[in-house]
Amino acid sequence: MTSTTTRPDPPAPAVDAPRDLAVELRSVSRGFGDVKALDDLTLVAPSNSITVLLGPNGAGKTTAIRMITGALDPDEGAVRVFGLDPSVDGEEVRTRCGVVSAKPALYDRLSGWDNLMYSAELYGLGRGDRAAAAIRESAGRFGIEQALDQQVGGYSTGMKTRLALARSVMHGPELLLFDEPTSGLDPESSHAVLELIREMAATGSTVVMCTHLLLEAEGLAEQVVVLDAGTDLIAGPPGELTKRFWPNLVVRLDAEDPAGLDRLAGLDGVLAYDRDDRGLAASCGGAAAGAATVQLDDLARVPEIVFALAEAGVRVTRVEPHIPSLEDLYFAVRDGREAFSERGHAEAGEVAA
Repeated sequence: MTSTTTRPDPPAPAVDAPRDLAVELRSVSRGFGDVKALDDLTLVAPSNSITVLLGPNGAGKTTAIRMITGALDPDEGAVRVFGLDPSVDGEEVRTRCGVVSAKPALYDRLSGWDNLMYSAELYGLGRGDRAAAAIRESAGRFGIEQALDQQVGGYSTGMKTRLALARSVMHGPELLLFDEPTSGLDPESSHAVLELIREMAATGSTVVMCTHLLLEAEGLAEQVVVLDAGTDLIAGPPGELTKRFWPNLVVRLDAEDPAGLDRLAGLDGVLAYDRDDRGLAASCGGAAAGAATVQLDDLARVPEIVFALAEAGVRVTRVEPHIPSLEDLYFAVRDGREAFSERGHAEAGEVAA
């Protein structure tokens, strides 16, 4: 991967302006021995929205979820859920939350019904008609009502996830916390689970979801927080964040010679330039190949830059408009690329090292 930019330092990690917030973590740190799982993490989740925590394994996503539920206390910083401190008001916080972990804790020797009835008691629904009605409603919502009399040990992974989802919403929680909810699921089951999460948010629930799968978050997240090494790199609505990096017309160019694309940085009308060779050699049968995205001041520049590259002996194989995705944003942030600024226009002759 080679990247060339001439833009100023990225903005400090951003959070939404104060508003109705379901979750607030402010400058939170937490260590486990010599390992610092969270390091000055700031994270907010607005009410009635879907906030997705993105990051590689070990970024601190699960630890953040455990902080929200009160299962862990911070070494430093403050955690608030609906204005409450989970370390003090943990019982009340947990009654207002529904949690689904990557590996739900279910009792395999019990039936689906008995698993839900046990949880109903813990949620204060008792064991009578009220609990039974809540079980039937939540099981029907996730399409498992016909399997409730079966032992959970015989459920598929997807069915177990649906049971865990049914359990998480049975008591009508205000906040839903999902830690890798599609882990181990086939594509069809994953799609169904994400649709159910979208439906829950549409009915007024607040959702905080962890994932390292960018395609899951695309189109689902109303706010994203990119984490790495226990800290927040950037946060906000995806559309606003991509505009910080790509506020102008964006065009993608592919070429047989990766290094040849570096000439883009010195051409008139090119406001910003990034070269990304990630995975292209494999897709081209191992042959050398490169791709670049450029921000242009005008669409009319496209023929000019293609002609200029051709004159320099660079064979362009594809040119197309490019709409930056959440994946583009994630890798831009993770690679340390800088947000665009008018002061950062590419200067003639500046190319990748």
